[in-house]
Amino acid sequence: MSTTQSERLRELLEPLVTSQGLDLEEIAVDSVGRKRVLRVVVDSDTGADLDQIADVSRALSAKLDESDAMGAGEYTLEVGTPGAERSLTEHRHYVRATGRLVKFQLTEGGELVARILKADEDGLDLEVPGVKGRRATTRRVGFPDIEKARVQVEFNRKDQDVKDEKEEEA
Repeated sequence: MSTTQSERLRELLEPLVTSQGLDLEEIAVDSVGRKRVLRVVVDSDTGADLDQIADVSRALSAKLDESDAMGAGEYTLEVGTPGAERSLTEHRHYVRATGRLVKFQLTEGGELVARILKADEDGLDLEVPGVKGRRATTRRVGFPDIEKARVQVEFNRKDQDVKDEKEEEA
C-alpha cells in the first residue's frame, strides 16, 4: 500500500505540531517553476500567534532537514494559519467559528448566510440575519445538511461593535 508524499509528511510532522499545542490543518506541496514549496497550515482553539508560528516553523525545518521526506533538491517551507475566509471541514473548525458569520452551501441545494451561535456533536444553532428591517431568526442545521461552509470576512462585526461600546463606556 503506497502513501502519498502529503500523507508521509503528515505522519512525520503532525506529532511535532501537536507537541507545540497546535493542530495540523493542511499540508500542500506545490511546484513553482523548478522550486518546490511546502505549505503547512496550523491552528488552535485560541489561534496561533507569530511566536508560535516561528517556533513550529523552526521545529519543522529541523525535522525535515534530518529526514528525506522532501527528497533531494531545494524547497521553501511556509508555515501559516488558515486565513480569514477559511473553509470549515472539521467539527473543531465550527467550534472555533462560533460567533462568526458563515456562508453555507446546503446539501438540499441553496445557500444560507448565518452566524454560528453554538456547535455541538450533531450540528449548529445559527442566527440568520433579518432582511429589510426584519428581526434575526434562529435555525438549527445538522452537519449532514451542510455541503460546504466558509467563514465570511466582516469589516463591522456585531460582537466587535458591542466590545467597542463597552470600552467607550469605561
